[in-house]
Amino acid sequence: MRERQVVLDTETTGLDPAQGHRVIEIGCIELLNRRLTGQHFHVYLQPDRRIDAEAIKIHGITNEFLADQPRFAEVAEEFLDFVRDAELIIHNAAFDLNFLNHELRRCGRGQPSLEQLCTVEDTLLLARQRHPGQRNSLDALCKRYAIDNSQRTLHGALLDAEILADVYLAMTRQQGSMFEQEATHPATPHHEDSQRVIGPRNRSPLPVLRAAAEDCAEHERYLDLLDKSGGGPCVWRRLESA
Repeated sequence: MRERQVVLDTETTGLDPAQGHRVIEIGCIELLNRRLTGQHFHVYLQPDRRIDAEAIKIHGITNEFLADQPRFAEVAEEFLDFVRDAELIIHNAAFDLNFLNHELRRCGRGQPSLEQLCTVEDTLLLARQRHPGQRNSLDALCKRYAIDNSQRTLHGALLDAEILADVYLAMTRQQGSMFEQEATHPATPHHEDSQRVIGPRNRSPLPVLRAAAEDCAEHERYLDLLDKSGGGPCVWRRLESA
């Protein structure tokens, strides 16, 4: 079965929907079997209220820009169709889900909550488990996992979803499974007289090509990333020290 995930982010007029604040941007990126598909959902929304000045400083979205944008009720079905039955990947999921479920309730059509339609992975909670006591903002994770976020001068839902997809894939990169499988299920030895592969006996020695210094340095940087994503020495370094 193919695993479908949707990396999601929102921008809002303020911090609390209970105080009348609204969603003004939704950005979603699709992953299928941990690969970007190129499919996305992105929309700006007319909130029917003023945006807090502090919020504008964060995302740069103005009241004037949103004046002619659709309202959430107009795009609700399209949004739900995009995320339905997927695993949502969200950084600080409680914030975004609180706002989006508030918008769904405002539609007045008995819309279910997103948690009824999707499973949810909160990358902030995941990062806190992997890196306790450290800063785990999206910018901090980009630095930790060497993700380029140089375009992120302001917050934006679609851009942040794209960056979060890269961070999530780096943070959850699995390693060592092939070695563990080999140890758990060793190959069954063949009988001496069973089929055997015999190579050429008079072959000249194969040439040995040594890696260049810059290749070795790049390899070490990659192993550093694996150490960080796995929370300890990666398989290759464990083998070297064995």
